[in-house]
Amino acid sequence: MKVSTVAEMRAMDRAAIEEYGIPELLLMENAGLAACQVIERRMEIAGHTFAIFCGVGNNGGDGLVVARQLHARGGRLHVFILGDPDRYQGAAAVNYQAARRLGLEVVRLEQADGAVPALATCDAVVDALLGTGLTRDVTGLYAAVIAHINASGKPVFSIDIPSGVNGDTGQVMGVAVQATATITFGLPKVGNLLYPGYGLGGELWVSHISFPPALYDRAELPIAIHTPLSLPPRPPDGHKGTFGQALFIAGAANYYGAPYYAAASFLRAGGGYARLAAPAPVVPHIAAVGNEIVFLPQAATDAGSLAYGNKEELLELCGRMDFVVMGPGLSLHEETQQLVRELALAIDRPLLLDGDGITAVAHGLADEGYRVAFRQAPAPRIFTPHLGEMARLTGLSTAQLLADRIQRLQHACADFNAIIVLKGAHSLVGYPDGRVFINTSGNSGMATAGSGDVLTGTIAAMTGLGLPVDEAVRQGVFVHGLAGDLAAQAMGEDGMTARDVLAHLPQAVRLCRQGLPPELQHRYNVVRRV
Repeated sequence: MKVSTVAEMRAMDRAAIEEYGIPELLLMENAGLAACQVIERRMEIAGHTFAIFCGVGNNGGDGLVVARQLHARGGRLHVFILGDPDRYQGAAAVNYQAARRLGLEVVRLEQADGAVPALATCDAVVDALLGTGLTRDVTGLYAAVIAHINASGKPVFSIDIPSGVNGDTGQVMGVAVQATATITFGLPKVGNLLYPGYGLGGELWVSHISFPPALYDRAELPIAIHTPLSLPPRPPDGHKGTFGQALFIAGAANYYGAPYYAAASFLRAGGGYARLAAPAPVVPHIAAVGNEIVFLPQAATDAGSLAYGNKEELLELCGRMDFVVMGPGLSLHEETQQLVRELALAIDRPLLLDGDGITAVAHGLADEGYRVAFRQAPAPRIFTPHLGEMARLTGLSTAQLLADRIQRLQHACADFNAIIVLKGAHSLVGYPDGRVFINTSGNSGMATAGSGDVLTGTIAAMTGLGLPVDEAVRQGVFVHGLAGDLAAQAMGEDGMTARDVLAHLPQAVRLCRQGLPPELQHRYNVVRRV
């Protein structure tokens, strides 16, 4: 499903009204009706009491439609307006007048405590305060009312987005409503899908409110929720070369886990032949736990990291591979970092950079000449940074990145001509052409050392199974998260390790081929239609 920014949704609203002749009043009516239908699915309406909080913009107008629809179904209402109702315009003004003529109890709320009795006695709350256009922190009366709503303990139905959540970033603007369910319109907004906004929204429902598909299915909308891809059939007469040959340039003294998890995950996710080029002194330690891996011992620096003198041999090895991963556990030794920077320009195979590989290349990208050369690399380049590594890549602070993850990711992908996986809850996969996919698999138990290394090998394995690189990246992110979810089902999120995620990769791939069970389908279908 496509996901929109606030500006894109405003443009769709305008197009629906001006190009397709759909009246604003009808769009607002459809929005309120959809919200009422979701409430009706969750609870009985007749004979129950609802506290409805409306702002003085279109979000409040939607709330007034909800009030009228609940009234028509036998609901009892307390309708509060925060602000001067004379500020309502267009369809919102029409719905305000309709509510008054119906004799609904509509009160202008000037003190937050005035809502406390209604919140104490109601059965549910409708949040139609602020909507998606919020650009500054919530303060004063609105903040106090939101605090009372959250303290009430009642089910809360938010209109479009929980009030206080930024529609483009998912960030909380001071304070935000904790909703039981959110009903959004046209398309989900970015803020509905990114944490912490996603975590505040409860069940997420979407109604197209009579938009034609030409508006909400357009290729020009670059953001979407990742839908798991079909894996190519596994040839029954295949051999290990059929399923991909990957080289992992990884490891250093005291860094044994990262190279092992990267190379082993390639095999566990279905890849055919994993070679690990690691400093010779560390190879015996890794081989003790990973004897399925083919080891290519390399000369080491005095510090036990890869020596620069390995460059030509590594380039020759890369030329015989289908995919190369560079970076897990390589260390920050300057000689090794220089080796990585030069290899990143010269390797003529799809190259995934992670961990210390990202740090090395980030230093190079700060130089304009290096950046130009990197953009012209002979094969696709992939970064898999967490937020701190993304900050190093872009030169931005983590706060700046969190303020607009999608746009910052799009800019970096275009700037570096690279695919970037920005890891985290609901990881983002960005492409140089501006496309961004939001991944919905995974859980907090995966926030553990080595989990990112498992991701690198899983992505490489998806190419070995026959997916093109651009599809392999986002499918690898999904499979990695699915393996983590299977591990969490088996043991809980507390205490999970990278080894647990690794162990569940074969089952994750099998489910991708055979079909997900209903409980996982429900988990990953994060948007419900109404």
